[in-house]
Amino acid sequence: MNTTAKLITRMRQNPRDWQIGQLRTLADKFGVRIHNDGGSHHVFSHPAVPDTVCVPAHRPIKPVYIRQFVALIDRAKEVEDGK
Repeated sequence: MNTTAKLITRMRQNPRDWQIGQLRTLADKFGVRIHNDGGSHHVFSHPAVPDTVCVPAHRPIKPVYIRQFVALIDRAKEVEDGK
C-alpha cells in the first residue's frame, strides 16, 4: 500500500485532526482542483464529478468535511479508473 492509500485509510478511520495542507496534497495526486480566492474556505472539485466540497481553512477541520472530501476523492478515483 502506498502512502497516498495509507493517508486515505487513516482519514476514513479517524476523520479528526487533519490540516488543509494534507487535503491539498491528496487533491493534487488525484486531479482535484482547489479554489481559494483569498477567503477562509477552500473549494475542492473534480472536472468529471458533479459535487464540490467546501472546507473551512480553520483548524481543526471538522470530521464532516473530511468525510465529504474522502467521498470526493473516491468518486474521482472511480472516474479515473473507468477511463
